[in-house]
Amino acid sequence: MSEATGSYTHSAMDQLVRMQLKKWPQRPPGVVASPKQPGTWLRGRPGDPSIAAHPFLKLPGSNRLRTLPDGLWLHFSTSSTDPYVDILCIEACSSFQNLLDKRSRFAPSTSSLLAFCPVPWLLAPLQPHDPTPRWQLIRMLKTEPTLPLILPVRDVRVVFGLKSRHYDGFARSQVAQPHEFFCPMEALTAEHGHEDPDMRALMSRATAASNFMRLPG
Repeated sequence: MSEATGSYTHSAMDQLVRMQLKKWPQRPPGVVASPKQPGTWLRGRPGDPSIAAHPFLKLPGSNRLRTLPDGLWLHFSTSSTDPYVDILCIEACSSFQNLLDKRSRFAPSTSSLLAFCPVPWLLAPLQPHDPTPRWQLIRMLKTEPTLPLILPVRDVRVVFGLKSRHYDGFARSQVAQPHEFFCPMEALTAEHGHEDPDMRALMSRATAASNFMRLPG
């Protein structure tokens, strides 16, 4: 299966990854609640195509340049007086050039990254068998929103999926940035990939708590 994804075009690869990511839970697999992230996790992308708009990332003042990760999970803070969001993104990269482009979008910057959550997404049911609207699960929101929820991003973690031959070469010769994590593409296209112990272990390290030996009780 190591080269099974090699015959896919870039767009077909992205579509295959998104199809599988739709099956992943609202909380990223392997991620447990911690004092660093005690709020609500929600999957922003990929989402239900029946909803007109889904969350995206942007820079302040920019209305055109948007980052639309293949997978986007958002952790919302619990306090309305200190609102922020942590993000965990998944990006499928079919070539080294594609990887370089996507890495650049998440590189450390002096500009603030914003998460934009549209009203239709906030009002929509969590999932087909759960009619609870998403906004009711976000504890910083006290009333039904009538405007988009735009929050500063506190913490960024990104998991990049690479074709096997690219992954092997990158893992041998390159060093990841602290916010970057890497996996073979097959781990993202696999059926029930979110149940894979190796994937769960990787995702558990892609959290705000993973940088600390232990957290205060």
